[in-house]
Amino acid sequence: MAQILWFENYQPADAPVLGGKNASLGTMLGAGLPVPPGFAVSADCYRKALADGGLTGQIDALIAAVDPRDPASVAAAGERARALIASLEVGADLADAIRAAYARLCERCGDDIPVAVRSSATCEDQPDASFAGEHDTYLWVRGADAVLAHVLRCWGSLFTDRGIAYRLERGYGQHGAAMSVGVQQMVRPRVAGVAFTLNPLNGDRSQVAIDASWGFGEAVVSGEVTPDNFLVDKVMGTITGRTISAKTLEYRLADSGAVVAADVEASRQSVPCLTDEEILAVARLARRAEKHYRCPQDVEWALDGPDVLLLQSRPETVWSRRPKPAAACEADPIRSMVQTLLRPAHGTPEGSC
Repeated sequence: MAQILWFENYQPADAPVLGGKNASLGTMLGAGLPVPPGFAVSADCYRKALADGGLTGQIDALIAAVDPRDPASVAAAGERARALIASLEVGADLADAIRAAYARLCERCGDDIPVAVRSSATCEDQPDASFAGEHDTYLWVRGADAVLAHVLRCWGSLFTDRGIAYRLERGYGQHGAAMSVGVQQMVRPRVAGVAFTLNPLNGDRSQVAIDASWGFGEAVVSGEVTPDNFLVDKVMGTITGRTISAKTLEYRLADSGAVVAADVEASRQSVPCLTDEEILAVARLARRAEKHYRCPQDVEWALDGPDVLLLQSRPETVWSRRPKPAAACEADPIRSMVQTLLRPAHGTPEGSC
């Protein structure tokens, strides 16, 4: 059994044991997109650990007894499943393999480097279900022992209340779900956010919509901050809309080494967090991801120094499932050009779209 798979060695045949996030990271690296390096602990390791610990049948029985209409039933089963997984002792072979992989990553990127430890369930980031936010990610984890401990925490997050309820709602068999875990070099972004390769308000595929805010992207992804929003025309490559918001909260690295929520200084709150050049750089990378996957994408990105890095790309799952009106089946490049000429980017006032 392959326990550790490096993102740069990803092959499509690995997808079933890597889950949506990790398979996407490997795919993006293979496509030449800028992605921080790292490795995945395969979902087979999760399955084997539960089987060796005698937990497979116990957890299957817990979830089978859940009444999806009763939040208390979901919560009780999830709490018990997470406690059982937290009590696991990882086998020596797997523990050694994770420690060795982290040491190799440190050799490549620097001593005792901080990493993000990300959940990557085998049923997530499908064209019909994204599972975004249902499972846990841990930032700025340092040291082999800490990485190993957070792998267990990611395994347990397969059974968050939201994760259980979402799988039941979408009709995914609980017994078939498993968790891979990604361990990826951490970036320390000045700005981060998400980008959609269509306009999420109306499904217009001729636009890239970018949400951005100060610090780590968790504030944007979780909805804790109202981000700046920018629209970029795909054909003309120009900024056609911008809304600058009061960004009062950011996630930043504290002196303790933990990533914490903090107030944004008043002088930065209502200042655009991206320059026009940076906006266009984010849009170009999002479009490259869309071209590679051949469908609209929901992209997580971060600005680390002068470089835009991609942290995740998944299929857009709202407008992509809707039938397209006949008149809007394809973006009209001539119409898009005319609209841009009639409403030049620099003539669009801040605070309007």
